Amino acid sequence: MHLYNVWLPPPVAEMTRREAESFSQVVRTVKELYRPDDPDSVYATLRRVSVLEIFIKAKSEVNLEDVVTLVDLGLELFNKSQNKLYAQVRWGGLLVRVLNEYRKKLSLKIMWRPLYETLVNTHFTRSTGPEGWRIRQRHFETVTSLVRSCRRFFLPGSAFEIWSEFKNLLDNPWHNVTFEGSGFIRLFLPTNVENQEFFSKEWIEKCMDVWDAIPNCQFWNSQWAAVIARVIKNYRFIDWEPFLPALFAKFLNMFEVPVANGSGSYPFSVDVPRNTRFLFPNKSATPAKAIAKTIVYLLKPGSTAQLHLEKLINLLEQYYHPSNGGRWTYTLERFLFHLVATFQKRLQLEHLHMVKNDASIPVLGKLERSDFVNVVLKLVERGQYSKNDHLSETVAATTSILSYIEPSAVLPFLASRFHMALETMTATHQLKSAVMSIAFAGRALLLTSLSASHELDDSSNAESFIDLLVMSLSNALLGMDANDPPKTLATMQLIGSIFSNVATLEDYTDGSSFISSIRLSEWLDEFLIRLFALLLHLEPSSVLNEGLQTSASSGTFLVEDGPYYYCMLEVLLGRLSTPLFNQALKKISKFVKTNILPGAIAEVGLLCCACVHSNPEAAIASLVEPMLSSVISSLKGTPPTGYGGTGIFCDSMSTKEKPTLSPALETAIDYQLRVLSVALSFGGPALLKYKDQLKEAIVAAFDSPSWKVNGAGDNLLRSLLGSLVLYYPIDQYKCISHHPNAEALEKWISTKDHSDDEPLPAPKWHIPNEEEVQFANELIDLHFCSALDDLLNICQTKMHSDPGNEKDHLKVTLLRIDSSLQGVLSCLPDFSPSPRSGTVKDPGFIPFLIAGATGAKVGSTDLREKAAGIMHDACKYLLEKKSDDSILLILVIRIMDALGNYGSMEYNEWANHRQAWKLESAAIVEPPVNFIVSLHSKGKRRPRWSLVDKAYMHATWRSSQASYHLFRATGNFCPSDHLLLLIDDLLTLSVHSYETVRASAGKSLLKLIKRWPAMISKCALALAANLSDPNAKEYAVLGSCAILSSQTVLKHLTVDPRSFSAYVLGVLLSSHHESLKTQKAINELFVKFNIYFGGVSKNFFRTSDDRSDTPNFTDLVSQIGSISFDSSDLHWRYNLMANRVLLLLAMASRHDPDSSSKILSETAGHFLKNLKSHLPQTRILAISALNILLKESPYRLSLEEQPEYHIKGQKSADSLLEGALTDIIQEDGFFDETFSSLSNVHIITDSDSTSSSGRHGNSSFQSVADKSITRFYFEFSSSWPRTPSWISLVGSDTFYSNFARIFKRLAQECGIPVLSAIKSSVIEYATAKERSKQCVAAEALAGLLHSDVDGLVEAWDSWLMDQLQNMILAQSVESIPEWASCIRYAVTGKGKFGTRIPLLRQRILECLAAPLPVHASTTVVAKRYAFLSVALIELSPQKMPTDEIHLQNNLLNELLDNMCHSSAQVREAIGVTLSVLCANIRLYRSSCQDFSSDRENNTDGNNWVYYLSKRASELVVRIQSSARSNLMEESTEIHPNGLTTGDLKDDIKWMETLFHFIIASLKSGRSSYLLDAFVEFLCPVIALLETSNKDLSTLAKAAFELLKWRIFWEPHLHKMVQVILSSLTDSNWRTRSATLTYLRTFMYRHIFILSAEEKQQIWEAVGRLLVDSQVEVREHAAAVLAGLMKGGDENLASYFRDHALAEASNILRKKRRGVKSGHSVASTHGAVLALTASVLSVPYDMPSWLPEHVTLLARFAGEPSPIKSTVTKAVAEFRRTHADMWNVQKEFFTEEQLEVLADTTSSSSYFA
Repeated sequence: MHLYNVWLPPPVAEMTRREAESFSQVVRTVKELYRPDDPDSVYATLRRVSVLEIFIKAKSEVNLEDVVTLVDLGLELFNKSQNKLYAQVRWGGLLVRVLNEYRKKLSLKIMWRPLYETLVNTHFTRSTGPEGWRIRQRHFETVTSLVRSCRRFFLPGSAFEIWSEFKNLLDNPWHNVTFEGSGFIRLFLPTNVENQEFFSKEWIEKCMDVWDAIPNCQFWNSQWAAVIARVIKNYRFIDWEPFLPALFAKFLNMFEVPVANGSGSYPFSVDVPRNTRFLFPNKSATPAKAIAKTIVYLLKPGSTAQLHLEKLINLLEQYYHPSNGGRWTYTLERFLFHLVATFQKRLQLEHLHMVKNDASIPVLGKLERSDFVNVVLKLVERGQYSKNDHLSETVAATTSILSYIEPSAVLPFLASRFHMALETMTATHQLKSAVMSIAFAGRALLLTSLSASHELDDSSNAESFIDLLVMSLSNALLGMDANDPPKTLATMQLIGSIFSNVATLEDYTDGSSFISSIRLSEWLDEFLIRLFALLLHLEPSSVLNEGLQTSASSGTFLVEDGPYYYCMLEVLLGRLSTPLFNQALKKISKFVKTNILPGAIAEVGLLCCACVHSNPEAAIASLVEPMLSSVISSLKGTPPTGYGGTGIFCDSMSTKEKPTLSPALETAIDYQLRVLSVALSFGGPALLKYKDQLKEAIVAAFDSPSWKVNGAGDNLLRSLLGSLVLYYPIDQYKCISHHPNAEALEKWISTKDHSDDEPLPAPKWHIPNEEEVQFANELIDLHFCSALDDLLNICQTKMHSDPGNEKDHLKVTLLRIDSSLQGVLSCLPDFSPSPRSGTVKDPGFIPFLIAGATGAKVGSTDLREKAAGIMHDACKYLLEKKSDDSILLILVIRIMDALGNYGSMEYNEWANHRQAWKLESAAIVEPPVNFIVSLHSKGKRRPRWSLVDKAYMHATWRSSQASYHLFRATGNFCPSDHLLLLIDDLLTLSVHSYETVRASAGKSLLKLIKRWPAMISKCALALAANLSDPNAKEYAVLGSCAILSSQTVLKHLTVDPRSFSAYVLGVLLSSHHESLKTQKAINELFVKFNIYFGGVSKNFFRTSDDRSDTPNFTDLVSQIGSISFDSSDLHWRYNLMANRVLLLLAMASRHDPDSSSKILSETAGHFLKNLKSHLPQTRILAISALNILLKESPYRLSLEEQPEYHIKGQKSADSLLEGALTDIIQEDGFFDETFSSLSNVHIITDSDSTSSSGRHGNSSFQSVADKSITRFYFEFSSSWPRTPSWISLVGSDTFYSNFARIFKRLAQECGIPVLSAIKSSVIEYATAKERSKQCVAAEALAGLLHSDVDGLVEAWDSWLMDQLQNMILAQSVESIPEWASCIRYAVTGKGKFGTRIPLLRQRILECLAAPLPVHASTTVVAKRYAFLSVALIELSPQKMPTDEIHLQNNLLNELLDNMCHSSAQVREAIGVTLSVLCANIRLYRSSCQDFSSDRENNTDGNNWVYYLSKRASELVVRIQSSARSNLMEESTEIHPNGLTTGDLKDDIKWMETLFHFIIASLKSGRSSYLLDAFVEFLCPVIALLETSNKDLSTLAKAAFELLKWRIFWEPHLHKMVQVILSSLTDSNWRTRSATLTYLRTFMYRHIFILSAEEKQQIWEAVGRLLVDSQVEVREHAAAVLAGLMKGGDENLASYFRDHALAEASNILRKKRRGVKSGHSVASTHGAVLALTASVLSVPYDMPSWLPEHVTLLARFAGEPSPIKSTVTKAVAEFRRTHADMWNVQKEFFTEEQLEVLADTTSSSSYFA
């Protein structure tokens, strides 16, 4: 049994034994309700889902057989409920919960394919159901969660099946289906024991290759990183060593950080479709969790993973430094968090396996742990004082975890950083971080110091840790400052955390204990002085609301910003020894008596409450009793009203002479009563002694003429009742068990450590005794029963002549009733429900679901029923006489809420408390692995008080749920008559004229009808009638909308035809409400209806004759259809709503075999006519509708039907819609009107910069609300384009693929009539001057070309081809984007993978490839190439037929011949087209095994690469030599090398085209197949970065920036290194410098995959450049070397540093001797630069070699320039980066060295 259930109050714990049987009963009921032959019976089971969830949340002990039965039944229900999304959401959610809870105990066998089919049928097809997008979104989240939960139970062989299913999706990396494929593999691929045979080395190699196919795409990286991480975690037998360099290279490059002053984000990330990004788990940032998980599980003895991790951290650590923050900080913070959390989890798992003696898993030893912790400490050290709060808090939490794993490394580091933070004067935020770190690691410090078993390396360390804690506690007192909330809260967290560890707080005199070092008595005095000063200076953050706010919260940061203040007080006062407690109590008592602090009511109240909780008798005598006496004496002197329960009141005084209290007295009494109300919370039996005084104080408070004091009295009564009758723990903060290894510390516990064999001592609960219950009953009689009688009396006898007095009397009477109910919560028994007609009530039957009770029973059901009856009368009276008094009505509503919603107050309390748990600090969590005392556990350990608190809240939650679902579980009960009265009253109040009253009543009503679903229909019908009622007032409509838009009502519409009809017609017939408020509310209501619409059940279509009140479905459709025609004079929004409902109903009827096909055909015809509607919104909705309704495509040619064998006019299927649609299409002028209407939807502005393909454009005339009605949120895999859009040539388009799809579908539904009817309109609009008209023509033409219908080939020959040719030759430029999209759409591959070839694709390509007329303008030439490039993108290279390959080969030759074209526009188009073509040919070659056909096609070999690289090399030489000769002499027509100016221009143009090719290839994500070409092109790019031709240089720089981000894998990497090495020795110094620039990022990106030999060659080559003849090159080389030393090879770095030191020392020695060294300035400068590189390679640390290097560098300060300036800059940079830690780091220097540094950095005087 779970610990929280064992620790329930004894009366409740006893009842939990019945829960197993109760659970069995519910499972049996569900089984009986579901009938496999009736799929709709699933709706009957839904009401039980929440009942079953209760058992999981309650952590009940249930039989495993029942759980297995439930899972089997749940999966069957889920799989049978296709197209019932809401049912699948509910059952799927329950299954996820159950499977996650019992995953380790169950042994199931689950098939993966039904889950996949559910996912695909609902979200990856075009047959969108009617459900709203919120339901669809939840459905997707539920199904994916369910797949993740079921994965561990997939059958053997599933992994092979899943990989076989999805690997085909990965064939073409440039198709969007690839992203889906990676998402599916991540989601479905199981890594359980049953499937381990599948995961081989070959599979991993294949995965890594696929991963490489798409560069610079975080979505893609996320999917593969997650897959690899799971495989690494679960299959340790695989040898990962060969893959480590590649994996770490990928990981490093996934962190988007700025390298060498570059950009910090991918310059062109691949465009993943929005829908795919939305559907699959994807962080747009780096997948830090997967990376951390992979790294941690790769670590093992003897592996190189640790070395790789060290290198990775060396490279990343600089970005953790406070001065290097940026948008990458969040990712790096998550990486650190997951790294440590996963490491801890792994250690915990290994410990559990060691317990089970499982030797199959490699275990991390002490050495591996120590290495890991030491390397992670580098990140901790950098990030500890970050200005980013998330990072500094994560650092503190990770330090805490690490301190339990490797205390000897972490704790001394922590101590030194704390001392440093105390010394700093400038950065005050450091102190808060330091205090937080000590708070989080307090337990580790104490355990290390005090435990007998922990052997410390240095015994003095134990004392220093104790000193550190003592110092932090004494400094903590200074940290309590009302003006610095963050520091104050950190301080309180520290005090609470340290004292949560100590068993008892006594003043030891023997000096042996940690506590004795604090001198607790003195510390306590000082603490209280500081605390009182803090309380005196507090200011509430919000002004108190006078009205009905009875909360005691005064709202300062101590209460609002977290639970630290209260926890600190409870822990401190709960653990003090009796003498110390008395000492504290005396001081607190004095403070409370002498101060009245209205701004700190809650704070002072909590201080008193903590005292009372710790020692009720003493604290009540010292604190409560004096305050109580003071209140009574103050109130005695005030005039009573007689309303407080004495029954004596005088009605003679008029309102004018009403007695009042002075403001000062009122504030004082209010303050004392409210403080008392907080202080009494845990008083219990100790209060009985003062019962008379308490009674007197409460009556006097209610008798007071001040409403403020009445409210305070309400708080006191509420608190007193709770203190008497509720269950609550009373020894929560006392220490029960001591730590086995350190007697002075408390043993912390984990919920998982509890077992029936070794039970943990349960908390002591306050169980009310007879006297307490008796006292509570007296209070109930006095303030509840008598107040009810008073209320009835006032309403019936109208005893007050003065309305003001009557109002006051009513207010106080209602307040007394309310506070009584709020005090006893659910201790007052609930109403007894009535049995349904036909069932007999068994008087002895007490239903039971789960155990739960708030406290002892008080009063009786009769009392609740009496109250309900009287409140009904009172409500009637108030609505009649005082309907404008909102305070009275809100009090009435609150009472009704407390009466009707049994348990909801406990639920609210639990929900509020849960928020506080989210702030739970790492300071009170001990991780499961603890190597300090080698005591590991199964879960996190916490102090006992924290777990008792959780158990208390669990008990509170149980009490709120115990009877909530009772009567849902059986279904034989309905609400009692008294409850029905309350529902009627609340329904009336929910349409009241005051907004506050409406909102309050609506909230209560919704809670009631949610508990009693049978009541929803009644409320929905009544409220929907208000919408259609022409006489309804504005406020009635607003109130109705508020409730009708709730999810409770919207869910109910799915199963209740009557409510559905009333709801829909109510909204559609509400146009007569003209005010803006009502229209806005109705509009929002309709939008919510759309978003949450859950479909309709079958019983809508089965209307039986005997149910005359249920509307007929067909009648409803025709009624709504009549509203939705344009002819009606409705506002356009109502027309839109009616059309939308019509569409929903048509879609719903499609799944039902009984419904008439006539509805569908009529609806489709209706929307087709709406295309030419004069209302723009209606047109857009019509497009959405037709895209969904037109789907049968009888005239589309199937795969087997070749045009030559096909009999003309033959249909492949019958269409229900054809007849209706053909008639409409053949009407005169139909398409002309439609085109004209649709052209108005295209809004073309000058600023259209973003492509809106596939959506309804910017539709700037549409508001967000309208869009949610007209658009289907999910157009998932049907979204177009199907390939990433990256070609910027064509500009932004307003081509809407949904429009094109309609024309395509129409052609497929109706065949040849459409082709002939549309022809004239297309021809006319294609030549129109307006761009918007051309857009529609382009969409229509695209749809026709892609339709593949019978007769299309003939249409192509007769008119479509001419149309396409005219378009290519047209001179206009504006509409090029639309026509490009038209061609792209027309050649788009068909089918899921996009590999089926459209009928006309080859003809369209041939038409585009045909040569242009000789006189064609450059615009037309550029346009043709742009059209070709977008068409070629859509080909599937791995499945290209011979015709397409021939065509591309011919095109390739044409493009290579035209690279010197005179027009820049054409050259860019050629470059882009060339990149697409070459990539296509490459992918085709790589996917074809048989190359015989290639040889015939002339694509064998890399002849184009050879040609381009050879030509580029020649041209670079020519361009550079011509530039040099230009410098030498004036330009002439003939250059010395024999070139004419014309030739030179051609050379430059050719190079520009080549650079366009490189840029396009890198931008498009196609570069993975062209790496060999880039290796050849690196030299030309670098060589032409600086030329006299600006255009050429600009392009070269763009290509250069993109190349920096590209990773080169073997075999290209070796070649790349050779190219770089040769460029470093180039004769042109600018080339050498540019190569160094490239080298900085190249080394960073490839550091893991370069061989040792290659690294050494690069180091040596760069080292040689330190003595280059050009100063710029020398300085650049030094900067590169500094970067190489940061994250490079330590051996190379060490050798370089030693060599630099020796060389520089040698030069200096010779100079001192006066020997002519023979060193040139360059060689001396080189030696100095080598030293500079060494010094700047460690910007923040102080390794042992650094002092000597930096001092030697400073000695060169007297050398001439440029050496002097180099030294000065380097030393200044050294001082700047080491300034933060200089106080500590200067200790590493000798006096002499410091003097040399001081001489260099002190500036010379101006007057010297």
